[in-house]
Amino acid sequence: MALTFRSDFSNEERFTGFDAHYMAVDVDECTEKSDEELACDHYCHNYIGGYYCSCRIGYILHTDNRTCRVECSDNLFTQRTGVITSPDFPGPYPKSSDCLYRIELEDGFLITLQFEDSFDVEDHPEVSCPYDYIKIKAGQKEFGPYCGEKSPARIVTQSNSVQILFHSDNSGENGGWRLSYSSSGNPCPALQPPIRGKIDPAQAQYTFRDQVLISCAAGYKVVKDNLELDTFQIECLKDGTWSNRVPACKIVDCGTPKELEHGQVTFATKSNLTLYKSEVHYSCQQPYYQLFPNITGESVQSWPLGHQGKRLSMCGQPSHSLPALVKRIIGGRNAEPGFFPWQALIVVEDTSRVPNDKWFGSGALLSESWVLTAAHVLRSQRRDNTVIPVSREHVTVYLGLHDVRDKSGAVNRTAARVILHPDFDIQNYNHDIALVQLKEPVPLGPHVLPVCLPAPEPEGPLPNTLGLVAGWGISNPNVTVDEIIGGGMRTLSDVLQYVKLPVVLHAECKASYESRSGNYSVTENMFCAGYYEGGKDTCLGDSGGAFVIQDAPSRRWVAQGLVSWGGPEECGSKQVYGVYTKVSNYVRWLWSQLGSPGGRGEVEAEAER
Repeated sequence: MALTFRSDFSNEERFTGFDAHYMAVDVDECTEKSDEELACDHYCHNYIGGYYCSCRIGYILHTDNRTCRVECSDNLFTQRTGVITSPDFPGPYPKSSDCLYRIELEDGFLITLQFEDSFDVEDHPEVSCPYDYIKIKAGQKEFGPYCGEKSPARIVTQSNSVQILFHSDNSGENGGWRLSYSSSGNPCPALQPPIRGKIDPAQAQYTFRDQVLISCAAGYKVVKDNLELDTFQIECLKDGTWSNRVPACKIVDCGTPKELEHGQVTFATKSNLTLYKSEVHYSCQQPYYQLFPNITGESVQSWPLGHQGKRLSMCGQPSHSLPALVKRIIGGRNAEPGFFPWQALIVVEDTSRVPNDKWFGSGALLSESWVLTAAHVLRSQRRDNTVIPVSREHVTVYLGLHDVRDKSGAVNRTAARVILHPDFDIQNYNHDIALVQLKEPVPLGPHVLPVCLPAPEPEGPLPNTLGLVAGWGISNPNVTVDEIIGGGMRTLSDVLQYVKLPVVLHAECKASYESRSGNYSVTENMFCAGYYEGGKDTCLGDSGGAFVIQDAPSRRWVAQGLVSWGGPEECGSKQVYGVYTKVSNYVRWLWSQLGSPGGRGEVEAEAER
């Protein structure tokens, strides 16, 4: 608005002039602007004398200060499949924008584009896509421009690298577009599985990056570069070839069967073939061993039998029948060779503290490598009452010995371990039980066989049951260890003796010792055997020997007791019973020791039968 005031050259009358007032009223351009070109895309903000525009989050203001655009020039896709849309799809896409979408895959993959039917890009009825458009570049090829309401057809780019450019001008409210892309690799030739083999997965067609695993039927191995493998993997390469040829399947050669200790291996055919499905037969030295577990001799890819394929087939079964227990025997009797094949003579020569400190006792063979005996036999003879086992190098065990004057047929072994029961009490001989592990196993035969262990029952042997005890000390309690070792004895105890004794009622046994002077205590880990009137008993040198009772169902001899102690009187005295360690109370402890590293034997399995 402009105001002009003019006056001429004279004032004939008195004029006073004028006084005018004006007021400015601001116009809200955001609501009153009629010119659409001046309107804001998203938000309009009015101020006195003008207005300004702003955009929603994710948009930026164009240089015209009215249009809202997006920054979408750095979109990278590396997955083998995906979906790409215009900004804000399915809503209207922004104006004045240039969006670039790049799909970059590993060389060897080919990209395919597929637009959805909901396609809406501003076009012109006469000119091809002058306003908004989509252009696609794939390698040296270009596709487009595309616009309008009809979506482009499926585009096979034949390239692993694709660029999609989307341009919009500063006008329009179109809905945009959406496409999905996929990829496939160069195809590789079809594969045929090897003879007696298979391919996994089995497909009609394979493309780049597909992998297959070749394996063979049971009894065959994949052979690649002279190496036998369980499986072999190959891959389809980008140039449409396989990384390796399909290998062949070769029959397995099981190799020479392992030797079987105390047994033999024979081939089922004269050709002695060791290929898959060949048969061998394992057999053990009878009657002392049998296969464990039982096997057929047929193998898959390896012979099933190693060094643990045998087990003791018998225990407590001497080759000679022991005398019937219906007759009473007075005193000790000579044993025939093979009567007590489990009988062991244990000689201890501990000269580390006292010169010529030697003693001996008895024991019972449990397996090829273990001997059962009493703990006091293997206790170091110290002046105090400490319980320390003798050193293993001081212990020698004789097996298969009958006459001490002739040891040519006996087997002697040194000890690998000496194990006393941890609760052995030297004051009252409670828990008087021990084990000796032999440094080398002994060969079994008619004169060397193990005795059986009882079932782990706390009751022990029943009263009045007759049992047998053998030893070299029964007839002569005054024999020295030098005489035993040197064989210079001229008494009946040169030859192994045995005696038959009945089990005594436990209450009677306890009462017989409680009535005597001295600290004699018969515990629940002991039982008594013998005759009240005396005349027949075990004695010095018999300690640790087995008190055996024949099991009625199996007819096997079982070590129910170990010679432990007796009263102070002379062996075989009246009113004194021999006291024996009750082995059935310690069967589980024995199993735990035999099953320790280096100590596993066949005794546990035999006892469970």
